[in-house]
Formats: sequence, C-alpha cells, structure tokens
Amino acid sequence: MSPSQTALHQAYQAGQASASVHDLGAPTPPFAAGGSQLPRTSSQTNFRAPFLSPASRPSSTYWSPPSYVGSNTLGSGGSSTALALPPAPAPMPSTRLPEKLTKEEKPWLQRAAPRARVSWWLTALMMILGLAGAAVLCYFGVVSTQAEVFKDSQLCSVLSDDFSNGLDLTNTWNRDIELGGFGNAEFQIASGFDNVSFVKNNELYIFPQLTSDFIGEDTVTSGSYTVPDCSTTNLTACTASGNGVNSVVNPVMSARLNTLGHYSIQYGRVEVVAKMPLGDWLWPAIWMLPVNGSWPLDGEADLCESRGNGPSYAAQGSNYVRSTIQYGPFSTVLARLWGWYGLKRTSFDKGFHTYGMEWDENWMRFYVDTRVHTTLSITTKTNKQSFWNRAGFPVTAQNGSGEVVVEKPASYTNINSPFDQPFYLIIDLAVGGTSGWFPDEVGNKPWFDGSLTAMYDFWTKQSTWYATWPTNEDDRSFRISSVKMWKKC
Repeated sequence: MSPSQTALHQAYQAGQASASVHDLGAPTPPFAAGGSQLPRTSSQTNFRAPFLSPASRPSSTYWSPPSYVGSNTLGSGGSSTALALPPAPAPMPSTRLPEKLTKEEKPWLQRAAPRARVSWWLTALMMILGLAGAAVLCYFGVVSTQAEVFKDSQLCSVLSDDFSNGLDLTNTWNRDIELGGFGNAEFQIASGFDNVSFVKNNELYIFPQLTSDFIGEDTVTSGSYTVPDCSTTNLTACTASGNGVNSVVNPVMSARLNTLGHYSIQYGRVEVVAKMPLGDWLWPAIWMLPVNGSWPLDGEADLCESRGNGPSYAAQGSNYVRSTIQYGPFSTVLARLWGWYGLKRTSFDKGFHTYGMEWDENWMRFYVDTRVHTTLSITTKTNKQSFWNRAGFPVTAQNGSGEVVVEKPASYTNINSPFDQPFYLIIDLAVGGTSGWFPDEVGNKPWFDGSLTAMYDFWTKQSTWYATWPTNEDDRSFRISSVKMWKKC
C-alpha cells in the first residue's frame, strides 16, 4: 500500500471511530476544529443502529440484537431471565353424578295423580272453549254489523244540499224564530236575521252574537223586546223583558233551521258535514223530530251534540260529540240512550266531520266520519229489545201535581215505536240552558240550573264567557258544508 493510500486509510478509520463514538452518545462540537464553518455531516444525523438497513449497520462490536424478556437464549453469547408464570389452577370438581338417578328421583317421569290429570284437561278444555266462543262472538258480531247497515242500492236520495245556491228558505229550510228556550230554558234568541244565519263560501253559517249589538244594552237589561216574524203561536215565546234587577232579555242572538214540511224520512240515512263552533257555553246540535206528534212521547233522535268549551272542560268539551235518542210518556218519565266519540289530539272545532245516522225497523246506528266510529248502536229485533221494554219505566210517576200510572201509549204499536214514523231534520246553535247539558259547578259555570235567575246570572258574567268566543266568524260559527238525506227504497 502506498504512503498516500496508507494515510487515506488511517484517516478513514479515524473518521469511522469518531462516528461510532458519536453514535454511542459522545458529544460532538457543531463545527470542525480550526474554525471551519461547515458542519460535520455525521454530527447532524443520529440513527440508532437497529433502524439502519442491514448493509449500513456497524459490526457486531458496536451492536447486538435487543434482549427479549422470556427468551432463554439470544443467540451466541446472549441470555435473559425467563418470566415466572403463575401456577395452574386446581381442576374443578366433576359435575358427573356418582351414580344414575333412581326412578323415584325423577318425578317428572312419574304418572300424575288422577285429580291432577283431570284438572289439567279441564283447564285446557276451558281455554279451547273460550277461544272458540270468542271466535263465534266475533263472527256473529261482524255478520250483525254488516247486516245492520244500508247498502247504497237500498237507498234513494231525498235531499242533497251543498249550499252552492245559497240558503233556500222557500223549498228546503225554515227558520224557527222565538226566544222561549225550546224546553231547555236556553239563553239565546232564535232569530231570523240574515247576518246570524247565512251562506258564505258555499257553507251555512250560524254566527252567534250579543243581543245588545242589535237592540242596545239598555233594552237587554231593562227594556222589552218582541222577536220580528215570530214563528210560534205561543206569544210568551215571542217577547221578553228585563227589569234591571234579576231578569234580562235573552243576551245572545243565534239561529235554528229545520226541514219540516219539505223533507223527512222514515227509515234511511242522514249525513251532515259540519265544523263545530268554539266558545264557552255554545251548544251546537244536529237532530231529528217526528213530523207528527209531540215531545217526548213521539221521540227525538240527536245525530250530534257538542259543547263549545275547550278540551280542558271536565264535562266533555269541544273534543267530544254525543248521539242520543230520547222518548217517554211525558217529560218527567223520560228514557235516554246515548253514546259519544272523542278525539285525542284535536277537537271538532278544528275541521269538518261527517255526522251520520242510519235507521231501520230493527236497528239504529249513529256514527262520525265512518260507520266504524259508531257513537250509538241499538238493536230492536225482539220484544225484549223494544224501546218501551228497554226503558224500564216505573209503574207510577209524578206528572205535574199528581201521581199517574205509567202505561204504554196507544201509539206504540211496533217494537221500534216511537221511531217508526217520518222524522225531519233540525240544525241549531243554542247557548246555555237549564236542562243539565252543562252540569252545575263544572268549568266555572256562572249559573245554576235550579236558579230562577239563571239567565240573569249568565248575563252578568258576560265579560268572562264572551272573551272565549273568537272574534273571527269562521271560528265562532257553527258551519255546515252539506246536508244529505236518503230514504229506504
């Protein structure tokens, strides 16, 4: 080797030694000796030997493989202490039986006692009979329901009024005009004013208003008022007076319409599409009375009655409607059959619904929107189911000032009497009254039914109940969009 090569080789070895020492942790100055400003490359890079490629790793003099815990040998010359493992757990006791069970130790294989077998079979038989009975009831229930409805082919149209031609007071409707209370001591005047009952947007509106807006408050409190064009021959139902102390003229103007003399049916279907009014103590109703006869002897059928009080009213407010039939020999001996339908998330003043009634010789059905939503269903197929026997009237009763014997009227000739004759339709909006439709002491009722000053008490609380009546006539009014009647062909 030439001197120059020898010097170069020695320099190279010196550099390798320096780099190895640096890699093993010896400090290295950032600049070369002699004041050179160029940094040494090896001083800026510090790789640990295991991360170098195999060809770049230094000899085994400076590097050896890492030790691994648990390994007994690390190759040539390497060793490590092994981990001490925990002792193995003791084996669990055997779950095998030491010997087979005897027959006595297997009670489930033994034959049950005779009484136990009989009770088991009786229980099973009763369950089977119960299921069979339920199936039979469901079957006949469905069959009877399907039988107690009219098919469209069984009906002939009598009346179809959608009010597209206005309110026909000549050939279809009549206005009842009076203030006598119609047997319920109602607080409204059934008026003939065109701004109380009118047609708007092809709908019949009955829009209740304060009487004082028509005749002045002084007349209501201490004056006298005679209803124009009073429709009854009972003059006491045509005039009212206020004395300024405990009586007033009926404080509300409303309306009542009927089809008497124009349209009536004996057996068939009636459907009225309507939206109920909102406002405390309003009493909307769609109902029927007999063309001939008297009340209550000849019956009454109410397709729908409701209350304008809101859903929070404890005696079924605007989220309930009720259907009722009532009849009896006189007013003190009266039978009522009724049922209702309620809404959970809304109320009947929020939209239009169909209120219907179907009625035949053997049954009556009242419903809301669909015949599935039945409010009242009555069957009169046997003498026991007749209206007279169903009522269970007493043998004697007080009628007026004396006690009388309650006898079956001569006009009750059929099982379904008195609902065996033609009935006409009534649509009205009443207010208050003392018949019990609004129970005493419920919903801050401002009068008592037994009070002689009930109407006056109601009027004195006008600021309270009138505040619940919407100012918008669309929400306050009883609105009817269509009336349809069919008779059994």
